[in-house]
Formats: sequence, structure tokens, C-alpha cells
Amino acid sequence: MKVAKKAPAGEAYFGMGDKTCSANLRGHRVQNWNTDSFSYKKGQDPLYRSIPFYYATHDGVGYGIFFDNSFRTHFDFDSEQNGATSFWADGGEMDYYFLYGPALLDVARRYAWLTGRPELPPLWALGFHQCRWSYYPESRVMELAQEFREREIPCDAIYLDIDYMDGYRCFTWNKAHFPNPAGMIEKLRNQGFQTVVMIDPGIKVDPEYKVYQEGMKHNAFVYRSTGELMRGPVWPPDCVFPDYTRPDVREWWGGLYQGLYLEDGVSGFWNDMNEPAVFNVETKTMPETNIHHADEELGGTGTHARYHNVYGMQMIRATREGVMAVNPDKRPFVLSRANYIGGQRYGATWTGDNSANWEHLDMSVAMTLNLGLSGQPFAGPDIGGFAYNGDGELYARWMGFGTLMPFSRGHTAKGNIDKEPWSFTPEIEATCRRALERRYRLMPYIYTLFHESSVTGMPIARPTFFADPADPALRSEDDSFLLGSDLLVAVKATPEADRMTVRPAPVDGVEWAAFDFESFDGGRDSKDSDLPTLYIRPGAIIATAPVTQYFGDRPDSRDELTLIVHLDANGHAIGELYEDAGEGYGYLTGEYLKTTFEAHKDGEKVKISITSAEGRMEMPERTIKVRVID
Repeated sequence: MKVAKKAPAGEAYFGMGDKTCSANLRGHRVQNWNTDSFSYKKGQDPLYRSIPFYYATHDGVGYGIFFDNSFRTHFDFDSEQNGATSFWADGGEMDYYFLYGPALLDVARRYAWLTGRPELPPLWALGFHQCRWSYYPESRVMELAQEFREREIPCDAIYLDIDYMDGYRCFTWNKAHFPNPAGMIEKLRNQGFQTVVMIDPGIKVDPEYKVYQEGMKHNAFVYRSTGELMRGPVWPPDCVFPDYTRPDVREWWGGLYQGLYLEDGVSGFWNDMNEPAVFNVETKTMPETNIHHADEELGGTGTHARYHNVYGMQMIRATREGVMAVNPDKRPFVLSRANYIGGQRYGATWTGDNSANWEHLDMSVAMTLNLGLSGQPFAGPDIGGFAYNGDGELYARWMGFGTLMPFSRGHTAKGNIDKEPWSFTPEIEATCRRALERRYRLMPYIYTLFHESSVTGMPIARPTFFADPADPALRSEDDSFLLGSDLLVAVKATPEADRMTVRPAPVDGVEWAAFDFESFDGGRDSKDSDLPTLYIRPGAIIATAPVTQYFGDRPDSRDELTLIVHLDANGHAIGELYEDAGEGYGYLTGEYLKTTFEAHKDGEKVKISITSAEGRMEMPERTIKVRVID
């Protein structure tokens, strides 16, 4: 069955997750089938996530369509230029939702109400994350941590990829490389680093391996249609795969995290290879005829063709529920490569195994924006490119704007050159430091946006056309993005930075104003050609803070705020600041502070006032500095 709808001239289409074609999907045909897509190319499809949802906008009026079907789905956005869009599936029902705006922000809110809002993450997860395949042994990890702190380059999290395990056995440690994991993690925490480790769904077939033993005892793994256990190679040469569509399997899987989470002190979990990936087969995954014994909530027993696209989402659901069960007072952090609509309730995501080249740098903007539009707001690319080396100029430019994406992580593959902020030249190191200091200065504003997203489902990074949906010139603008509604990031996405960024039109004659942190609170953000230009919306107030090296670095960090103010044509501006403990769930019972600041021009002066303060958290006695941008 297929549904076709008119595609009026000038109508633009967005969403569908992180497709590689362009931000505006008009003229393209795409499909949804979670696929291990190492070093994907521009135009390659499908990728790691399946998000059968799109926005349409025409003359400033918007709507959305969510095709509620987990089979392989197909969407055609007037690819044959016949004035029609269409969508269909390889199986299942024709069940879809039409979400009317008229504003695109209204579509985003209704879509989030329908499919679920992301939970507010721990504040440390909004900091910078450093990863590679792989940091080991322990001495290498501690050396990395020392370099960040001695060089005063902000960072909150260090990742351990698959080589921390004993022979790729999930939930184990290679004791030759990490003889005392809990001790190492405690030393890292004392330096302000959280530890995130990789967990894959492929469980090694090994009768001596406890997880395999337990899984077999619980009959927890996926079977072929012939009645045989599904076995295939991933990192171990012979693996079985948990059936996460079953609630008893999800409960068993979640309980496996207790040792890493409680005893060793790991702070976050990275679920990778969960499309699920299977090596050495043409399809890169398990047969579509495999059988899942899903619970009735998901639809009951069915084939892998039906449940393939939700497999990764059910894995991170099990992970999140498991760590919350063993430590209900701690906000979990889960990162997933594969996902489906609704998966934003369980974890963050990233744009997968990209490559270190300018094409991928360019693509990463639109891919992250479309993930946000698709209900996956906590997203970003592997900064610097995962596959291949690239060079210092590429790395510096990517750090420039990647540090302003909702999820900010540097990552690279085994065999590549080192890609830490100091790995190239002193000049590039300085650029990376400035870029990261920008993120940490803007953390009050960024955290406020994450809170807004947890309440409304709004994307955090948004396409520039959200500033003025009626402006057709902004619909194809891929070289900039909005961070919230008040900050525009103009990306320099080509080696020569020679592409012109189209900015939103002035608001009642007042331009979006450029600003930086030069000579401002000790800022070093001065005339760096690799950093994107930042613009503030007329009528906005953005709260910023002094630079910290990590969450919790300065117990008195709330004692000082700097408000960046850009008055509108009426001499007025407004902005919000959300604060809580940055960890735990006290905010759900009122332990937070949401402050509204307003500014107005009074003669030659600009007066700032607090017009509302919501929540039970005490407002500190603090110094508030004000910087008015002309």
C-alpha cells in the first residue's frame, strides 16, 4: 500500500533522521532500515537510524507526517518532479499521523507529545567527551586525563571502546590493561572525568562466559525461523543476540550493568553495533526471517523484518531501565548508534562512523539538524571524523562548530593519527581551547535549552529557517544553525570558508548581532578564523558563565553570571535561565530555579530586572555582569 500527496511548488521537506543528501529533502527518495554504514558517502542511504517522520513547510505554514510502521519504509519527496510525495512500507499497516502546525515549532511540540520527550541528562553529559578506538592501557587513559587538565582544555568524559573488554566479552575487563578498573575510575573522577564504556549486543559464544551462560539459561537469544539459535560474527567470531523485544530479556540485560555501574563506578554506557550489525554477510545484519517473541506492547511474536528497526531502541531501553533500577537517584547517560522514533526517551545518538574529510564536515551540520527535527535532539557528529586521518585544519574547523552541537564528542578509529585537541600544532590547540571555552561559557544557556527540550520536545540545534519559516532563502541554508531560538552559529564548512552564510532578515530593522568573548571575563576568543561567527537575535538575553574545566570544577560557579543582551527595535530584551543540581531528580519535585531576565532601554542606560523566579532552589547572592551588543 502506498500513500501519495500533492507537493506544491516551493514546499520543502525536512526530518527523516540524519539523511546525507541535504537538509531539504525535496527531490530525494530515502528509506529506513537500520544499517551498519562505515564511512558512508554523500547520498548513501539507509544509515543507522529509522525515523519515518518528516516536516513540510510552505509559505511559512508547516505540518508533519509520522508513518507509524517499523518495517522497512520508503519516502519519495518529489524525486521524479511530478508534484507528489509518497510513502510506503514492505509490510505492516498503513497507519500514519498528520500533525498540523501552523508553526513548525508547534509541529515539533505535538510530535514530541506523541512519541515521547527526552529526559533531562546529567549536566556533565553536556560537556565535551573524548573518545577513540581505543584508549588502553590504564597508563594511556591517565596520560590523556593529565594532558587535558595541565593544558586547561575543558573535558567531562573519557570513553573506553571495545579493547577494555576481555576478548570482546561485554561486561568484563581486560585485567592486563586495566588491573583495577574501580581504582582507575575513581582517580579519573577525582580529576573531574566521568567514564563511559562500550557495550555491544553481540554476546560471545563461550561456555565459560557468565553472560552467555545466563542468557542460555534464560533462553534470552534470538532464533532463526528454522528453530536454530541465531549465531553470527561481530567482534567475537561467534555471537548470539539478546531478544530485546521481550520484557524478561530486557530486565535480565539491565541487571548485567550493576557491576560496571555500582561497583566499578562507570558513569555512562555506549550501545554500539545495535542495528544489529553482523559481519561477513551481504545484508550486514541478521536474516529478516528470524523470530522475535515480543511482548504485546510491541505487537507480539513477529519476524526480524518487523522488529529490525526497533532492535537498537529496545536495547537502550533495557540499558536505561537497568541502570535506573540499580541506582534510581542518578540520571543515566546512554548513547546509541541505532535508534527509532521514540528512542529519544532512552538515550542520545550521534551520526555514526563518518570520515575525516570536508564533505563529511559539511554533511554533519544538516545531519545533526535533521536528527533534532526528528525528535532526537541530543545528537552530534564524531568531531574530526572517525574513519581516516584528515589534517589539522579540518580538525580545528570541525571543533569550531562541533563544540556547539548538542552532543559534543571527539572520536577516531584504530590505526589513525591521534586526534586530541593538542595533537596538531600549538595554533590548532589554541583554537580547540577557545572552541571548548565557548561551549563551557554558554553552558547556562545550553542547559536551559536541554531543559526546554525535556519539557516540550523542542530541538536544541535547529535549522536556520526556523528563525523565519516564510523566507525561502533560509530553507536551503546548510552553513549555519540556530542553537535554541536566540543564537545563530555561522559554520565555516569549506577549506577556504568562502561560502556565504544566509542570515535571517533583520527584525523590525534590527540585525542579528555578531559577538565573541574577546577580552570578556578573561576570554581568549579573539579573531580566530577557524571559529564560527556567533550572532544573537534582537530581543534576546543569553546567560553565560565563567569557564570551568568540567562539571563541578567550581563550587561557586553559580556566583557569577554574564548576561549578553541585544535589544530589539523597542529597546527591550528577554531571556530565561534554568538551574538545578545538574544531577539526580530533585528538579522533578521543585528543586530548581528558572529565572526570567528582562532588559529595557531607559535613556542612555539599559536596565536589567528579574521579572520571575520559579522553583524552590535558592537564588544565590551573585555578581551579574551585563554586556549589551549593538
